[in-house]
Amino acid sequence: MDLVQFVNNEYATRKDLPEFSAGDTITVYTKISEGDKTRTQFFRGIVLQRRGSGATETFTIRKMSGNTGVERIFPVHLPAIEKIEVNKRGKVRRARIYYQRERTGKAARIKERRF
Repeated sequence: MDLVQFVNNEYATRKDLPEFSAGDTITVYTKISEGDKTRTQFFRGIVLQRRGSGATETFTIRKMSGNTGVERIFPVHLPAIEKIEVNKRGKVRRARIYYQRERTGKAARIKERRF
């Protein structure tokens, strides 16, 4: 087995994260350190994509802050991530839903996936 692949499998995998994909609404809680104080900050939005694999896997979240869209890219294995909550499962037919960037208001709604 390749040494790089072995290190990715052993040390760079987080098993405490829930399953989520594009279209899901999630909340990411991250630790922010300012000087000697630390606090928890959350970012809630719609997952636009998951890309990569192993240690380099990332996901992009988009939320609307007023009339401005804010996107943030998180590495899956970032040590600063405390937890991820899946708030809503979305029903989409694409792995990367970049078309959400042009939509606002009711057009930006995503149907909820029923189980």
